Amino acid sequence: MEDWLEKRGMRLWDVPVWLVGMAVAFIWAAPFVWMVSTSLKLPSKVMSEGIEWIPNPITIQNYVKVFEFPVVRWLANSLVQASVSTALCVFFGAMAGFALARFRFPGRAAIFLVFLASLMVPVEVTVIPMLLAFIKIGWASTYQALILPTIANVFSVYIFRQFFLSFPKELEEAARLDGAGPFRLFLLVALPLARAPMIAASVIIFTLNWNNFLWPLLVTFDESMKTMPVGIAAFAPVVGTHTQLEGYSVAMAGVTVLSIPSLTLFFVLQKYFIAGISQGGVKQ
Repeated sequence: MEDWLEKRGMRLWDVPVWLVGMAVAFIWAAPFVWMVSTSLKLPSKVMSEGIEWIPNPITIQNYVKVFEFPVVRWLANSLVQASVSTALCVFFGAMAGFALARFRFPGRAAIFLVFLASLMVPVEVTVIPMLLAFIKIGWASTYQALILPTIANVFSVYIFRQFFLSFPKELEEAARLDGAGPFRLFLLVALPLARAPMIAASVIIFTLNWNNFLWPLLVTFDESMKTMPVGIAAFAPVVGTHTQLEGYSVAMAGVTVLSIPSLTLFFVLQKYFIAGISQGGVKQ
């Protein structure tokens, strides 16, 4: 037993931790597996007496019904909104994090504390004033309205600040001796070295933007400008639109389609994601 554990880099007292971790992972994954399973079931099989993890028979009819809606347009809107918002958020968050970590100026610590304190302000407090402002300037149901409010993200600033606190002073001094100004130092030296926190921040912020529901729901009045989470609400199992069971299975198919991009991004970049969180969370 000990030899088997040693080959895998584990010790005997690591086993209970591993077992607890596996139990938590199973509990976390079970709803997702059930969602995918339900999306492949016939409506009559949704409320079966026993737990049926593997559909019998398997049907893709629920997915066919999902794509009877303008899902491709909703996916395109979500992709544009999430991608552009994430790119801008990560770039400006890196700039702010670099400034707060490497520059010395009065009030630097106070500004960072204000950033952190803003996390305690509920989103619901700000959405109505923003909505009225975007309607007044005529930007409702536009990409500008979907993207601009999501650019500022405190998490992005935090993870880059923590990373740049450990930025080598030698590289900074060498760049300054070569005549590099602050922006050139950031763009050509610091940012290329921040690949791991950049990927970690991108994965989290893209997922947040992709799943954002409240703000797109309020600011989009045209069917053609809906994002995927807002459009997916049309599949809710409401009696009168579909039969309740049919609506439930179609809703599960719609949510499964919604979850694919963010899950794919995470699994492709998970190694860099974990490294970025580790580097950004601990001051070295």
